[in-house]
Amino acid sequence: MDIALICNENILAPKAKKLREKWGFLSPRSEHFQLRLLPEYLALEQLDDKQQGLVFVDFASGAVAHRRKFGGGKGQSIAKAVGIKSGVTLHVIDATAGLGRDAFVLASLGCRVDMVERSPVAAALLEDGLERAYLDAEIGDWMQQRMRLTHASGYDYLKDHQADVVYLDPMFPHKKKSALVKKEMRVFQGIVGADLDADNLLEVALNAAKYRVVVKRPDYAPFLNDKKPSMSIKMKNNRFDVYVKKAIGS
Repeated sequence: MDIALICNENILAPKAKKLREKWGFLSPRSEHFQLRLLPEYLALEQLDDKQQGLVFVDFASGAVAHRRKFGGGKGQSIAKAVGIKSGVTLHVIDATAGLGRDAFVLASLGCRVDMVERSPVAAALLEDGLERAYLDAEIGDWMQQRMRLTHASGYDYLKDHQADVVYLDPMFPHKKKSALVKKEMRVFQGIVGADLDADNLLEVALNAAKYRVVVKRPDYAPFLNDKKPSMSIKMKNNRFDVYVKKAIGS
């Protein structure tokens, strides 16, 4: 991966070395983006626009924690789309994990979630966030039980694995003038890029899912692979297209 990992803390130098070797962040310098290893977290930084701020994964605090506590629980649209119900523990494969936020919501609602992410930058940020979350006194125990990460192509992973539900949120090119895309996601999209092969995911996802496939899309995006879903759950700026194979048992 042609991106530099910068570390200015001597005490963190051994960890930085391991991260560079594990993920291939061996470039001495970067032109547009770089990773920074700080005492608090691993972060992605856009060098040509410092106002965008740092992008990192934090499951224990901030907006993600607020959503866990006050986001509406099983009444949330994502819970309805996935089919979460009392007394049933669903195994979910999130084949396009990104920054892991939807996966975390599902795990916080009781699902066992396997996150799959092909971008080494995104996977490294996710791993860093998971390691810190696993040690958190409030969420660490159930995080270790319910969330795990695999660095792989979602397409390849789904060919060899099955789950009750497959969740897809492929990166879709955002509208240039859209105010809907937060600064943080613009930085993330800049390094990860759009999932131009996302249409290929739907068929393997349908084969891998026991009950249903859920696809998150911007409200202006076409159906994945032009395949009409069984139903769509619309939100303010996005929607969940749900492809039902059979009813979820009790």
